[in-house]
Amino acid sequence: MLDDEFHISREYQASLVSIVCPKMPEHKTEAETARSLIELRELLRTLGVKAGEQYFQSRKTIEAGTFLGTGKLEEIARKAKAEGSKLLVFDFELTSSQIRNIKKITDLSVVDRVHVILEIFAQHARTKEAKIQIEIARLKYVLPRLSGFWSHLGRQRGGVGVKGGEGEQQIELDRRIIRERIEHFKKELKTVEKSRVEQRKKRQDKAITAALVGYTNAGKSSLMNRMCRVDILEEDKLFATLDSTFRTLNPDTKPPMILIDTVGFISNLPNTLIDGFKTTLESALEADLLIVVCDVSDPHYKKHMEVTDQVLGELGLNDKERITVFNKKDKLDDPFKGKIIQRSVPNSYLVSSMIEEDVTHLRESIINYFLEQQSTYELFVKYDAGQAHSLIVSKTNVEATTNLETGIFYRIRVPDFIFNGLGLGQFILSPTDPIFEELNNL
Repeated sequence: MLDDEFHISREYQASLVSIVCPKMPEHKTEAETARSLIELRELLRTLGVKAGEQYFQSRKTIEAGTFLGTGKLEEIARKAKAEGSKLLVFDFELTSSQIRNIKKITDLSVVDRVHVILEIFAQHARTKEAKIQIEIARLKYVLPRLSGFWSHLGRQRGGVGVKGGEGEQQIELDRRIIRERIEHFKKELKTVEKSRVEQRKKRQDKAITAALVGYTNAGKSSLMNRMCRVDILEEDKLFATLDSTFRTLNPDTKPPMILIDTVGFISNLPNTLIDGFKTTLESALEADLLIVVCDVSDPHYKKHMEVTDQVLGELGLNDKERITVFNKKDKLDDPFKGKIIQRSVPNSYLVSSMIEEDVTHLRESIINYFLEQQSTYELFVKYDAGQAHSLIVSKTNVEATTNLETGIFYRIRVPDFIFNGLGLGQFILSPTDPIFEELNNL
């Protein structure tokens, strides 16, 4: 029953509904509401639902039972039906009673922004972990809204007294089933997360990582494709990428440099999704560098950067090293605007993922950043220490070698955490070692 009742039909045309109210975050002014409605329209396009006209009401306070006034809802319903819409999509989260009340007034199907995002997530999830996280989020969202969602309950006879009627009994049964499913998925998720943690530990010992983070549809997957020369899904849609993807940025350095593409952020993220969203983004926690990608051509790029900073702060990543990449400069009408924006943000780049020169420069900058973070070690290894020679050549970046009478002098660059695990500390030369005098005499 859940899947049938929860599913948003792609055959329905949807009319968009919002509010302008000083007490509503992201909807305090007409400009904020207009921006949010543009994003909602894009969410519906991603879902494959045709979006019709949009309507909003300016109010000083929120109507508790229906958000908007009854008269306004009746007006919206008339216009929506006239344009062929069978669905009203509200640009904020609705409670069960609000959904039920609005349905009764409008005689139309009613969903909210959270419902749309959840369905997009369910549609785009690929890994087992992401699918479980999203299913938990969907169930938690539905649980307090049973009577608002499930039309079959409205057709059942209610009752009076302790035992209740058929409708009340059905709600309690459905609630119990949902709670049991949530607990089942939580246990399954713990098993999957344990495996992921082990995989992360292995990567940390063998590679250096950089994570692409930023607002949804900023072009992260496009940049990853060009820099890593791979073919990750890239679409001009919100949440085209949901699962974290790992690809090699540069296989020639030691250790290899790995690039991680993560799920995009979005403003006004519903509470139902926050936990699952953070878990999906945990791959950014292991990164040695954050690459914050921003669509510089978007008129709301500043808002997108604010949301990105907020989410990174909630993940405890404010102190992690980062660079900012302003992408899609090719979509700017004024090329100077992009340069002005870039200059206002330290350690930033202005690029287009469609321009090979930009991608090459960005890739080289990231590689050089990691190389500069590596430490230089000078070693002397006797010829008969075969394993040590093998480790140096295979696990470190050798900058110089000199064959001496009893062994080989190496100058290498390598991250400290890699060097400390190789067991080569005994071969480190001190500044006063006689080997340097031998080197000078060559």
